[in-house]
Parts: sequence; C-alpha cells; structure tokens
Amino acid sequence: MKPYSCDLRQKVMNAHNNKEGSQRQLAKRFSVSLSFVQSLLRRYRSNGTVEAKPHGGGQKSKLNNEQLTMVELLVESDNDATLVELCERLEQKTQVKISRSTMGRVTQKLNLTRKKNIARKRKIYRTSTKTKSRVLDNHWLGKLRGLDIYR
Repeated sequence: MKPYSCDLRQKVMNAHNNKEGSQRQLAKRFSVSLSFVQSLLRRYRSNGTVEAKPHGGGQKSKLNNEQLTMVELLVESDNDATLVELCERLEQKTQVKISRSTMGRVTQKLNLTRKKNIARKRKIYRTSTKTKSRVLDNHWLGKLRGLDIYR
C-alpha cells in the first residue's frame, strides 16, 4: 500500500494544531484510520516531521548473477526440463537449494521459455483465424438456441 501524501499529512496536523476536532473526528473528516492519526501525531512529536518513513526494502534474492547465468544455461541445455528438475540441477551445480515457485519466478524474470518451438507452432496453428471463427460461430449458435456452452 502506498503511503499517504505529505499534503494530507500536513492537513491533518494543521487541523489538529488548530483544535478543529478530536483525533476520531479528524480521522473521519480526512477518511483515514484513527491509528494513522495517532501514529502521525506520535511521529510529529518525536521527530518533528510528518513525512512517511522510507520503504523498508524487501527480501534479497537467493541467487546471485553467477547463479542466474547458470539457470539460463540449464534452460538452454534442456528446455524440456520441469521446474523441479531445474531446481535439482541447480542445487547439484551450485549447492543452492531453491523452491519450484522461486525457479518459476526466476525463469519469468529472465524471460526464459521452457517450451519447444514445435509446441509454439502448434499453438499458432490452433489459434488461426479459421479456428477462432468456428468457436465464435458455435458460441453464437448456442446463444440463439438458448444454450450457453461457456458456463
């Protein structure tokens, strides 16, 4: 969630300093929570500022650049391997164990595809304009007959 703007924070502080209502009334007036008003006042008293705290960061990646290039090589050498197999091979080569979901995120981040070219050609063939029009025709025929085949 994004932090509230400095402008809103300043408006809440000005209203509180001008004694325009209680903390609950200010929260309702500015459509914020009571705890936000309380923490804003506490922060202003202790630090003298109403600015939002900087983002705390996030979890660091388990894989460094060398290991990411190893993942690229593993996928290039065998693009038919499952994510679990890629995890096992990476662990054998680098002694770093990652989960299947982490491997999925890494392959997406690196824009790596694990599909063969033949599979992509089949998909293009199946989604040709002729096939699409047949599906569309069947859909509308079903609608005319009172049947919804896509429920």
